Amino acid sequence: MQKKIILLAGPTASGKSKLAIKLAKKINGEIVNADSMQIYKEFSILSSRPSKKDLREINHHLYGFLSVKKRFSAGNWLKLAKIQINKIHRKKKIPIIVGGTGLYFKTITQGISKIPYINKIKRKKIVDIFNKYGKEEFYRKLIKLDPKIKNKILPSDTQRLIRAYEVKSYTKKSLYEWSNKTKSDFENFNIKKIYLDIPRDILLKNIEQRTALMFKKKCIMEVVQFSKIKLEKSLSANKMIGVREIKEYLSGLYSLDDTQRFINIKTRQYAKRQNTWYRGHMNNWNKLYSKDFSVLLKKTLKEVS
Repeated sequence: MQKKIILLAGPTASGKSKLAIKLAKKINGEIVNADSMQIYKEFSILSSRPSKKDLREINHHLYGFLSVKKRFSAGNWLKLAKIQINKIHRKKKIPIIVGGTGLYFKTITQGISKIPYINKIKRKKIVDIFNKYGKEEFYRKLIKLDPKIKNKILPSDTQRLIRAYEVKSYTKKSLYEWSNKTKSDFENFNIKKIYLDIPRDILLKNIEQRTALMFKKKCIMEVVQFSKIKLEKSLSANKMIGVREIKEYLSGLYSLDDTQRFINIKTRQYAKRQNTWYRGHMNNWNKLYSKDFSVLLKKTLKEVS
């Protein structure tokens, strides 16, 4: 019998975590994080990590384990996810991979390119170039160096821009030439792919409610503590939604109401990008939604059975 893996994706604030916990209880499952911001120790509130109560109810893996000072790629995530998936299967349980980072799910379904090792000294040289020229000029230099990247990586995606630059610089091949040679490590597994296709009006309401809850949970103090840590500009943790907005509030630039509004806008934009990724990369997934949670759970159980 094929070993089963359940992939549960969807935009931010779509209710993935709640559904995953209820599903895990029904099917004897354990949850593995596939959200690139929920990996960080320092961000539990802004990243909406599962609560202590959630963690007591069901085993969760790859949440809050990494320092914001560390670099972390989709390849790093895949290595750790494979370890957790194998451990869960050895316990005769079902791994439920949950999150909103499309690239992480892509490494499960399509594999990851076997790019030759690039040492830290060489990689640092590229980071230094980024820091010297800034994001916009660095992006222009990258497009000139590797035209195949154009329109395939967002100019705001600092980590992938740097990765693309170093790969082209030291392997002489585009990142996308390497990606064409990928193969999934899970081809012989029974993979169930579910995407929560939540209506826009409900999603926007959920986002506003979650932002308000973050402030009740004192997310401002989380940013104050984070601000004390010296980080390179290119590190992914700097992109956490809410960090810049709260820093500007603390400097007296905006009111608290404006800060919450800006975070809502940023989160809505992020959810839109997640849905765009879904349409481009996950259109063969099963789309599920119901306003009635019990109905949604029944639909999900039927899909994964």
